[in-house]
Amino acid sequence: MAKDKSPQTEKADKAAQAEKAEKAGRAADKAAKAAKAAEKPADKPAKSTLPVPPARLAQHYQEKVVPELVKKFGYKTTMQVPRIRKITLNMGVGESIGDKKVLDNAVADMAKIAGQKPVVTKSRRSIANFKLRVGYPIGCMVTLRGARMYEFLDRLVNIAIPRIRDFRGVSNRAFDGRGNYSLGVREQIIFPEIEYDKIDALRGMNIAITTTAKTDDEAKALLAAFRFPFKH
Repeated sequence: MAKDKSPQTEKADKAAQAEKAEKAGRAADKAAKAAKAAEKPADKPAKSTLPVPPARLAQHYQEKVVPELVKKFGYKTTMQVPRIRKITLNMGVGESIGDKKVLDNAVADMAKIAGQKPVVTKSRRSIANFKLRVGYPIGCMVTLRGARMYEFLDRLVNIAIPRIRDFRGVSNRAFDGRGNYSLGVREQIIFPEIEYDKIDALRGMNIAITTTAKTDDEAKALLAAFRFPFKH
């Protein structure tokens, strides 16, 4: 006749059975995860392998602007054709001295407009009459290059500028003599990224377009080729 198992032996047997069940469950989970991982590539094709399309104005520059300027100015090579090097956006927020939230709102607006995080600019000297000290944040700026630069210029010329109230064209005399152009905007709401109901105040900004042109005539012809709305 078989002897009855002691309580200690029964506990050991139960622990062994529980451990075996746990190991089996882990193995089943690993097998299920492996099966799902094997099925994912077949269900969802990889999209990261597709090349990013170039900016629309970048193609316009290579296909139309370059031959047009070569014909107009008689350049010997296409490397002499002026191009846009960078676009700089600058927003001064003097009222941030009394309220720091104003600067945060300005930075958020510029980030939406430019699609890039701005840099906070700080004062270089102290002015007692304005309660200003050295190193105090008074504005923000962002520099755009490459595809983002062309995309911003596209939105500026075709969407933002036509939304300016009583617009009659931009000035022909805003060149600095070295092929660079500056433009002032009084309201940030002309850009479609800014929602009028969610802003705390109307703010202006300066837009500086830096080109490789050696003269103002070449720079004006370059911007005009991008359909920049100059006054006639």
